[in-house]
Amino acid sequence: QPKYDFRDHWPTHLVLADGTDLGVAFKYQYDVDRFSRDNGRLVDAQTNRRKELGAYVRRKGVYDAIAVFDFQSRNWLDVYARVQSKALFGRDVGALRAGYSKTPVGLEGNTGTGATTFLETALPTQAIYAGRRIGLDWALARKHWLLNAGYYWAGDLQGGSDGRMTALRAAWTPRNAPGDVLHLGISASREDPHGSTDGRDIYPPPGARLRTKPDAGLTTVRLVDSGTLSRVDHIDRTSLEALWIGGPWSLQGEYLDARVRLDDGRPTYRGRGWYAFGSWVLTGESRSYKAGTAGDVKPKGPYGAVELALRYSELNLDDAPVLGGAEHNWTLGANWYINRYLKLQGNYVHAHSDRRGLVVDPDIVEVRAQIAF
Repeated sequence: QPKYDFRDHWPTHLVLADGTDLGVAFKYQYDVDRFSRDNGRLVDAQTNRRKELGAYVRRKGVYDAIAVFDFQSRNWLDVYARVQSKALFGRDVGALRAGYSKTPVGLEGNTGTGATTFLETALPTQAIYAGRRIGLDWALARKHWLLNAGYYWAGDLQGGSDGRMTALRAAWTPRNAPGDVLHLGISASREDPHGSTDGRDIYPPPGARLRTKPDAGLTTVRLVDSGTLSRVDHIDRTSLEALWIGGPWSLQGEYLDARVRLDDGRPTYRGRGWYAFGSWVLTGESRSYKAGTAGDVKPKGPYGAVELALRYSELNLDDAPVLGGAEHNWTLGANWYINRYLKLQGNYVHAHSDRRGLVVDPDIVEVRAQIAF
């Protein structure tokens, strides 16, 4: 039997004799952001990015449940319970999940925030992905394909995003083995936002807003922003996604589109964008992949794994008469996966934005230290 190695096996959970697994979920990120050539619009910052703590219970092949809270943003994250159909019916017809979870539209949006190749998700993901909602979803994963459908009848656990949503995601995975993956997917959702009366008995009508930060999570500045779109009938989101992993190399990209249907005969507003990136793990490991989502590199050597990556992302929020602006960014990244729990990341971002004739082209240098399990 191999000798126990504390470096890669922290005591974060307890497995009982019947297979029940009780554990703690924890994620801490500290970021440093430095800006230049920004016309004085962005302020250097260094502070906590995330402070997440949660707990889970699961029994492999039967059920799992989790609740996680981010003490930095003061927001609830995943809070759900899921059951496997095989444990109930003797055959696998998918898993049913109830609670507060991510909506199944897109690839990068469904990747855990501790497992992203870059410090921040790409511009279109930040602006268009719907995030989490309260409801039900069903997922069926096979070796060479997967289906995921959800129905959400409430907003988020922070009291926002009231409304209903239906979503569907499908992917074909003709190659699906460790270090050898080809994933091609498509997804779509329709959201019917609801207005709600606030504590002053004021009723704001249903609205939507598409915006993004310039690949820097510590700033509050958005260089492109649709502004609040009021009296919204529904929002249609679509995504095309692709991922290839070949040993230490990988390519990933998505196209995302959001169409906001407005009341009173006003024209539908459209925001759209895409990104593509490539990565190379210098130490020879591969990015991980499971059930339609990519994950971190699992280091094999005593000094961890090192990855280099380059991304281009683009977002267009101009759709007359709404002039939200357009932005495209180049991001160069380096990651050091020290072990299964510790990661250091560094990004250099060159951004270009143009909103209503105001051009801002900041350069951004940012680093992150992460502990996650």
